Amino acid sequence: MKITDIRAYPVWVGQRNLCLVKVETEDGLYGWGESGLSSRELAVKSAVEHYRDFLIGQDSRNIGALWQEMYRSQYFEGGRVLTAAISAIDIALWDIAGKRLGLPVYQLLGGKQRNEIPCFVTTTKAMGDELIEDAKAKAAQGWQVIRATTGEHGNGESATVYDVRKSIAAAAGCLTELRQELGNEYVIGIDYHHRLSIPETASFCAQMPAGTLDFLEEPIRDQTPSAYQALRQMVDVPFAIGEEFSSKWDYRPYIEEDITNFARVDICNVGGFTEAMKVAAMAETHYIDLMPHDPLGPICTAATIHMCAAVPNLSWCEVDPYESATPDHEKYFINRPIHENGVFQISDAPGIGVDVREDLVKEQSFKFWETPRLIKPDGSYTNW
Repeated sequence: MKITDIRAYPVWVGQRNLCLVKVETEDGLYGWGESGLSSRELAVKSAVEHYRDFLIGQDSRNIGALWQEMYRSQYFEGGRVLTAAISAIDIALWDIAGKRLGLPVYQLLGGKQRNEIPCFVTTTKAMGDELIEDAKAKAAQGWQVIRATTGEHGNGESATVYDVRKSIAAAAGCLTELRQELGNEYVIGIDYHHRLSIPETASFCAQMPAGTLDFLEEPIRDQTPSAYQALRQMVDVPFAIGEEFSSKWDYRPYIEEDITNFARVDICNVGGFTEAMKVAAMAETHYIDLMPHDPLGPICTAATIHMCAAVPNLSWCEVDPYESATPDHEKYFINRPIHENGVFQISDAPGIGVDVREDLVKEQSFKFWETPRLIKPDGSYTNW
C-alpha cells in the first residue's frame, strides 16, 4: 500500500505541453494524474519531485491526510504551482484507490448522480459571419450550449495589438445576431479571458439586448472579489468564474457572497478530487452549478468526468476546442474519453479508466511555449 515512486512527465502532446504524473505503490498498482498549470509545467515538475521525497513510504490510502501534508507542510501555503502539483498527485492516488477496490472513482465519491455528462462546445472563430456560420453548424450537429471566444488569439512569436473597444463592438453585434439566428432554445456564452475592465464589461453588456447571453465567463481579473461585486450591480448576465482558483479558499468569497453563478472548477489546478468535491459542496449550498474547466489532456478529462458524475450540481462540462490534438491523444492514451452527441459517457473501469503509454511518453520532450502576448494600441501589456 505504500508509495514507492512518483514521476512527472512534462511533455509536448498535440498542441500543448501536458504535465502527467505517475504514482506507484509497493503492491504493483499505479495511478495517473495531470497538472493544469499550462505553460509552467517545469515548475510543477519540480514541486512534484519535492513532494516525492517525503511521500515515498507513506500509505497511499490516506489521501486526505497526504493532501493536508502537501498543502500545509511549507510555511507559505498554497499557490498555483503547488496546488497544480498536489492536484496531479491527488488524482493519481484516487486512481490507485479505485483500482485497488475494483471500482470507478465516482463510486468512491458517492456513486453516479447522472447517466451521462452534458457538455458545451466552443467556437474560436473571429467575430462576424465566420463565427455565426460555425455556431450554426455546431447547432446543426446537435450542440445545445455554445461558447464563443473573442476570436482574437494572438501568437507566441510576437505581440499582437488588441483594441478592446473594437472587440466589444464586434462581439456585441455578432452575439446579438447569433441569438437572433439560433433563437432562445440554445445556450450562448462568451469567454472574455480577463481582458476587460469593470466599465468595459458594463458597456459590452449594455450594447446587447437582454437575454442575448446566458453566461459571461471571466470578463475581468479575479483577484479582487469586490471588483466583481461592483460589476454584479451593473450587469444582469450570469457570471462563470473560477478556472484559475487553486483552493476552496479562493472560491469562498465568490460562493458565499453569491458573486458567481457557474463555478469553473479545474480539478487539475484546484487540488484534485479531494479539494474539488469540497468546492462542489460549498457551491451546492448556494445553488451554484459547476461548469468545469478542461482544455487539457485525457487524464484531466477523465478525472473531470468522474467528478461530474458524482456531484448533484452540474451544468455542462467543457469540451477541448482544439481537435488538432486528437491524433496524439489516440497515440499516447488508452481508453481516453470521447464525447458523442454532446455528452461524455461515464466509464465503469476501475480508477479513472484511462491509462498512458508510458514508453511512448518517455520518448517525448518538453517544448518551450508561452501564451500569446497582447498589447493595447498604446503599447501597454494586456491579458491574453
